[in-house]
This record gives sequence, structure tokens and C-alpha cells, in this order.
Amino acid sequence: MLVKDIMTPKSKLITVSPMASVRESLKLMREHKVRSVVVEKTSPSGAYGLVTFKNILQSIVAEDGDIDLLNVYDIANTPAISVSAELDIKYAARMMVTSSIKRLLVLDNNELFGILTMSDIIGILMESMD
Repeated sequence: MLVKDIMTPKSKLITVSPMASVRESLKLMREHKVRSVVVEKTSPSGAYGLVTFKNILQSIVAEDGDIDLLNVYDIANTPAISVSAELDIKYAARMMVTSSIKRLLVLDNNELFGILTMSDIIGILMESMD
């Protein structure tokens, strides 16, 4: 099974500008009931980023609760760790486990295709048990 078979496609991802405020990204996460947002790249050769609840919590602690002072660019994991859509899922899972990563962007030629999460992989494992 390949990453593209179980990833969440780009059309379902929530993206945010790197210049958006951290508060804006948190609002998007709440509205769409997601735990991360993809940070858009700033140029064709730029890198996509990822903002998660963990990034936001770390920024709140670092700024003593004032997240209005920070842009998404300041806290995002950029470049986000990524894999190819054509990669066998077992290698993506191994990468996630050994590196303690919960989400991988799926890119091809530096263009966003989707995201692969641990939940996606566990969901497939649970389906195969039925």
C-alpha cells in the first residue's frame, strides 16, 4: 500500500499564510476541527510548513500567553518533513515512529499533494483487523 492510498488529499487540508497571526491559525484549527494547518510556501522554490497545537502551546508559554505578537512564520516547522505519494506506507510509518513525528506532508516536485497522519495509518490497521 502506498502513501497516496491513505493520505488526506490536498483538497481537504486547511492552509494558512505564513504572515497570518497565531491567533488566526488557532481559529482555523478550531473552526475546521483539525490539529494542524499547512503553512503556504512563500515562493515556488520555498518550503511548506506545519503548525500544530504543540507549536501554538510552545509559543504561548514562550510569550507569556500573548500570541498576538507572533506570526505563523515565527512558530511553524518549516520546512515540514515530507514524503512522496509513491512511498510504501511501511517506510512512512517507520519514519514517523523513529523520528517521533505525527504528521508528514505529502509532496511531489515541491507541490503539496496531501498529509499523512498516524491516525490515517492506525485507521487502516484497524480496518484490516475486521
